[in-house]
Amino acid sequence: MRTRSQSSFSFSCSLFTLLLVTIATLVHTSSAGKSASSTGDSVLVILEPAKKAEYSIFLNGLEDKGYTVTIRAPKEEQPLLIEAGLPNFSHVVLLASDTKNFAKDISPQSLVQLLSLGTNLVLTLGLKQNLLTSLAPEFSLLLPPPATPLVSYFPERSDPPSIIPIDVSSQSIPNDTFSVLSSQVTGKVWFSGTAFALNSNPLLFPILHAPLESFAADLSDASGRVSDALADASEKGGEGLWAGSSLSVVAGFQTLIGGGTGHGADAGLGEDNQARAVWVGGSSLFSDEFAKKKVVEKVQQERGMKVVENPSGNTQAASEIAGWAFQERGVLRIDEVTHHKVNQTEPLEMYTNNDEIVYTIRISSFNPSTRKWEPYSGLKDLQLEFTMLDPHVRIALPPVSGKSGVYSTTFRAPDRHGVFKFVISYKRKGFTHLIHTLSIPVVPPRHDGYPRFLSAAWPYYAGAISTSVGFLVFCAIYIAGEAKEEKEKRSKKE
Repeated sequence: MRTRSQSSFSFSCSLFTLLLVTIATLVHTSSAGKSASSTGDSVLVILEPAKKAEYSIFLNGLEDKGYTVTIRAPKEEQPLLIEAGLPNFSHVVLLASDTKNFAKDISPQSLVQLLSLGTNLVLTLGLKQNLLTSLAPEFSLLLPPPATPLVSYFPERSDPPSIIPIDVSSQSIPNDTFSVLSSQVTGKVWFSGTAFALNSNPLLFPILHAPLESFAADLSDASGRVSDALADASEKGGEGLWAGSSLSVVAGFQTLIGGGTGHGADAGLGEDNQARAVWVGGSSLFSDEFAKKKVVEKVQQERGMKVVENPSGNTQAASEIAGWAFQERGVLRIDEVTHHKVNQTEPLEMYTNNDEIVYTIRISSFNPSTRKWEPYSGLKDLQLEFTMLDPHVRIALPPVSGKSGVYSTTFRAPDRHGVFKFVISYKRKGFTHLIHTLSIPVVPPRHDGYPRFLSAAWPYYAGAISTSVGFLVFCAIYIAGEAKEEKEKRSKKE
């Protein structure tokens, strides 16, 4: 029979073991739950569970970054995308591009609502028509006819023409667009799916273009050759021909909601709720097959051509595309805005005409490596507007040398009174939008605020002074003359 001391010792050991397990669980949760995203850790992947193994490299990469990945079949009812008006996940990835029917809560309307609530989306198109086919035009995507994949016969290879290697390094990026695919994507990216054209939407921009020699065509015939439809389309010109690098296979969309002054747990009341969406022409870009597929190339050497096999860039490209969509990179935030007169430090409630005003703003960028917000001085084209209906002052807002993340400028208030606004509106493709407004009155000088003497008014001052002096001289002469006459009269009487 166990003694009381043995029972107490056993209970203490059990309690100590339970405490150690709890601490280990909390440490693991805190270390794994902190993802590289600035908006949240939870990811919902809509995918047939049987196909999970086909995307294991991509999904494991998300978990390695600290994301909590949940798999849901397209026709399953749980977990819900939106519950009680709030999103259940920070990010949603739809890899079921060939699925035609989805659950009730997965609809074009719910996906748009997710964006408005701040949830980021990765949407993959397929060759079959589904809900994404009807949603794409709402994002200004122009799709070719159904069942027309992107094909290319160059470079020469043993793969079918619908499996295309895309050279990322040869694609040009405008100066005002953030580079989603970095220089770390060294190999060519394998792609199979549909391409699309981009309409003139300022919130939409291409991430990966189709090759110059590629085109969209139906290769459903047994021979695998392009039918006469391509020739007919070329005769119609731009109306029917889908070809060239004007097409895109990956495009990004940045919403324009909120004030650009906060994200995720760091955001306070009234902060922004910006979200991102990435459109991909085929889910195979994220697949293990393309991640492991070698790129066979012919390299010129001294003894002739040599065939070499290089790894593809799909693993890194898929990680960076999803990373941009999940707001890991290109995320900016306004931390502080101050203004004051020159030679002063405290802001005023109102300014006077022609006051010299100093405007300063602090901007930070999210660093996915450290999971922290860090001062950012990389904006070279930031501008400040001082507006009242129309901009009265538009001036560059350069970074301050020696002060990381600080931008400042000095300008003169207009010679006009009214309620003006300091306006920051920085919208560049690929970056989160920075939008900040601050109202401030500009008033005329007070009655005692005007200068006492104006150099331009000296002629008027001289005229007034000379008139006064002349009047005094006249009075003196007049009084002196009367006194002399009176004295003469007295002397005559005597």
